[in-house]
Amino acid sequence: MTAPSRGGPAEAAPAPASAKPGSRMFASLAVRNYRYFFFGQFISNSGTWMQFVAQDWLVFHLTGSTFAVGVTTALQFLPVLLLGLFGGVVADRYPKRRILLTTQGAMGLFAAALAVLTLTDVVVVAHVYVFAFLLGLMNVFANPAIQTFVPEMVGPERVANAVSLGAVNFQSARLLGPAAAGPLIVVIGSGWAFALNALSYVAVIASLLAVRASELRPATPQRREKGQIRAGLRHVREHPELIRPIVLVGFVCTFGFNFPTLLSGFAYNVFDGGAKEFGFLTTAVGLGALAGALMSARRRSSRTVVLVGTAAAFGALEAVTALAPSVWLFGALMVLVGLLSVTFSTTANSLVQLHTDPAMRGRVMGLYMLVYTGGTPIGGPVVGWAVQHYGARAGILACGLVAVAAAAIVGLIALRAPRAGAVAGG
Repeated sequence: MTAPSRGGPAEAAPAPASAKPGSRMFASLAVRNYRYFFFGQFISNSGTWMQFVAQDWLVFHLTGSTFAVGVTTALQFLPVLLLGLFGGVVADRYPKRRILLTTQGAMGLFAAALAVLTLTDVVVVAHVYVFAFLLGLMNVFANPAIQTFVPEMVGPERVANAVSLGAVNFQSARLLGPAAAGPLIVVIGSGWAFALNALSYVAVIASLLAVRASELRPATPQRREKGQIRAGLRHVREHPELIRPIVLVGFVCTFGFNFPTLLSGFAYNVFDGGAKEFGFLTTAVGLGALAGALMSARRRSSRTVVLVGTAAAFGALEAVTALAPSVWLFGALMVLVGLLSVTFSTTANSLVQLHTDPAMRGRVMGLYMLVYTGGTPIGGPVVGWAVQHYGARAGILACGLVAVAAAAIVGLIALRAPRAGAVAGG
């Protein structure tokens, strides 16, 4: 197998026709380095989701304010919005494993410090704000490093599969972490949830140390030069096959993926429920997302038509949920919404990874992650304002229509292009 050539999109050989569906679904786990990294990430991701739940509960317990909880969330995403492109430059300059060892170690220390402050009963909300911001700051560098480390472990022929399995990892942890956090907080308190998260970073650090450098396919580190961020942006501008998924991700994720705001509005205001209903709806989205990730892992290729189609279907179905008369029907529809959301995001990620020059991959994925997660501080308040003033039904209808409109525009542009991008995946 050869590494992608510089100067053009990476072409990967499709899986053999005789390959069994099950073997295709977990193809990347056959790669030793990725297998170690996958399971280390799963343990760490579960701990991180546990901390998110404990952190939000602690802030609400300390302040009694949902606004304070929102500030905590915004502080976690703000550094990515401000510095995401610089994080991509760092990923292009330095070995990814070194970046990840540094950032994961720092995150573990932050979680341990917050655990000590909480368990000794001296924690105040300002402490939580500081550690939320520091966590976001580490993600500025960790996110593009993780995204660009995956192709170095599995090679271009398995990138699409590895991206989908990464989504399986994330969604599984998203279900397990909060499920464990709730009883843990009730029985022994938030401090121990932070302590367990700190311990979970040992797993991902151990997996990184176990990676065999001789089996990696690293891109050549880029020298420190002026204008590297501009060069990355110019690379994206000059390649429509990169612009299309990044622009579409920006609109869909900024507005359509605001599930906490939308689901809480439906649970509490539309269906007159409470935490039980909110938990049910959140679990429904998570189960759908996990199913979508598993289905994506079986797919052999990533295509622009799949990207646009799933974005349009996601938006249309999200808009339709505004009409759901009962919490049970709404929950069933949200399973499908979750499935389409992950199918869309894994397709977009694969297309961007495979169409990017390896020398630019860190900067391009830094931009991608900025758009993917950095829109939260913008879209969250906008969607929250719409739900507060016009109701949850109007809010989710508007979010769905934004996704449909963005998919229609990008689809029309792709049809007018000489060739709609199609890239084979693993």
